[in-house]
Amino acid sequence: MVNIQVWRNPELSMSVPVRPDGKLASPLVEDLQAMGKSPTALARDIEQALGKFIRDPVVTVIVTGFVGPYSEQIRVIGEAAKPQILAYKQKMTVLDVMIAVGGLTDFADGNRASILRTSEGGSKQYGVRLKDLVKKGDVSANVEVKPGDVLIIPQSWF
Repeated sequence: MVNIQVWRNPELSMSVPVRPDGKLASPLVEDLQAMGKSPTALARDIEQALGKFIRDPVVTVIVTGFVGPYSEQIRVIGEAAKPQILAYKQKMTVLDVMIAVGGLTDFADGNRASILRTSEGGSKQYGVRLKDLVKKGDVSANVEVKPGDVLIIPQSWF
């Protein structure tokens, strides 16, 4: 999500999503490439596009939400309190992921959780001990996650 502010033109100022194809659209600006550009560079491109309609536009772009490209997202599925997609950050660990998703549900079998990693040429699955990490504070169970990882948290069998 980006917040576009056009000085002295509140009708052109708004928050817009960057689509999966890396482009955005706003009033008077259609299909402008946003992915891979800094907010300043994007603001200059919007100014150029708006320059056809208004004289000397002044645009500010602020990034308000970021998930990252699909290949760099961390996905959490199963018995997390809030299963979701997270933006990957350098040195991110399973503990960081668990904090972001609100921990485990009461029905989770945290020590049978696994990380599905496709970034290492193929698909590999690694076991992680989430219950030991989250409930007992065992930091030896804290492992680094990588871009594209899927954290799978199964339900326990009673």
